[in-house]
Amino acid sequence: MWTEELVAGRPAWRHLPSGVVFREVPGGTFRMGLSEAELDAVRAIERGGEVEDTIAPFLANAQDAQPVREVRVEPFLLARHPLTVAQVQHWLPDYADDYAEAATNTARLGGDLHDLLKLLPFELPSEAQWEYAARAGTTTLTFRGDEKPDEDQLLDDFADETRTAALENAFGLAAMGSANEICADVWIPGFDDAPADARPRTGEGPRTVRGGAGDLYPWQGCDEWLLLLSATRYEHADFTAVRPVGPVPPR
Repeated sequence: MWTEELVAGRPAWRHLPSGVVFREVPGGTFRMGLSEAELDAVRAIERGGEVEDTIAPFLANAQDAQPVREVRVEPFLLARHPLTVAQVQHWLPDYADDYAEAATNTARLGGDLHDLLKLLPFELPSEAQWEYAARAGTTTLTFRGDEKPDEDQLLDDFADETRTAALENAFGLAAMGSANEICADVWIPGFDDAPADARPRTGEGPRTVRGGAGDLYPWQGCDEWLLLLSATRYEHADFTAVRPVGPVPPR
């Protein structure tokens, strides 16, 4: 069911029935959440005149991604990028996507999300897994540093292998933050009493999503770049992308 191969010069696992490529994310510990250093970096971007509208709502909701805490993560597989339209059609042959221009675009699921999750032989990542993967060993706003991200960092179509590979982080993952990606965790503002490992927080209600800067493309000057930040989190409302997670296969 799995084959190990090189994709863009990096080790990868391919799920043979669907063709979805996964990267093996190494285990480790990291500081999860929106740190004061990151908030200072956002304020520095504002002082530099690079804010189009206002970051006041972002700062007011900063506590939704705090307090920062150390989290332990075991090795896992994570899809190299969100599932595309063609990949979703492996499980939902009749799936159609009004948001996508091609089958190689990120699939954004609405009412059919529940059907996909019932058929998908994988799990959703926990928030801890997602943020750990997005940071890829960094402690900055994005894995590229504390500079303001721009639209060149968005990736929605994975037909161009050269561009996909160029936008991977140190873990070989592309488009982290481009689409809003649903996590296994139920939405709970803040991280008070959150586990110190990568288990998702469960319960009733909507789930948490991460990312989403590409869902507002082309940017309209409302500081959509904030959705590219590794720590940005919010409540799932309408459509979402799916980036599945799985256990590391035995070698």
